[in-house]
Amino acid sequence: MSSNPLAKFFRQPAIYARLPSGGKNWPVGTINMPPNSELPILPMTAIDEITYRTPDALFNGEAVTGVIQSCVPSIKNAWATPSIDVDTILVAIRIASYGHEMEIGTKCPKCGEEHEFGLDLRTVIDNFKPADYAATLKKGDLEFYFRPLNYREMTENSLMQFEQQKTLQQVNETDGLEESEKMTRLNAMMKKLVEVTVRAMSQSIMEIRTPDAVVSDRMHIDQFLANCERGIFNSVRDHVIELREKSELKPLDLTCPSCTNQYQQTFTLDMASFFAAAS
Repeated sequence: MSSNPLAKFFRQPAIYARLPSGGKNWPVGTINMPPNSELPILPMTAIDEITYRTPDALFNGEAVTGVIQSCVPSIKNAWATPSIDVDTILVAIRIASYGHEMEIGTKCPKCGEEHEFGLDLRTVIDNFKPADYAATLKKGDLEFYFRPLNYREMTENSLMQFEQQKTLQQVNETDGLEESEKMTRLNAMMKKLVEVTVRAMSQSIMEIRTPDAVVSDRMHIDQFLANCERGIFNSVRDHVIELREKSELKPLDLTCPSCTNQYQQTFTLDMASFFAAAS
């Protein structure tokens, strides 16, 4: 096939970004890390914009993975993206596509006035400090090693949690059910919600070391969590929660121009609103 004379007019990298993980926790073959560890980020295409406007694709994660692989050619399997890298990649794609300035809406909790603030997304990337997943947790003769969930695991767990919560709501709103039947269904749904939480906790454990063995088998870890004493379970759960919270984007510090009240506002990267705001 002859070369395309229009190739020199194809989109080019707009910025370069370093991943918080430094390329760790990526399975072999899922990313081609440049020697300088700076990934070239391309602006989105018109097809990418159509993709993230498709509700089903947003819901099941296909839109996010499709846009990531389109705009970050070094990433070969976006589903394998560690959770600590996802936000940085999405912010970098938005900067490459629309520039580093972003308007965000906010409402002062004190006076109720609504305002628009200009946010420099470069500071979001610069200030992002992921948790140290190399830190281990020791409980007696056990030593726990952790890892960030990948994007596929994050998406699957979110979908399962959403489905269970929706079912819980439906049971609560169903008329004509005997109270005993409703309680039975609610208890079953709550049990499944707990199972989803424990599943994410188990997936966050890379391995458990004992004086005699190194255990990385997922089934063995699941069995351990189901049968270990309460104190160990709670310590591991709290450690996983702490790792996740440390890796989340920090709230924005804002000052209301009307009443000078200082407050914080959560900044999230919901795919639909985050990119639609620039369209």
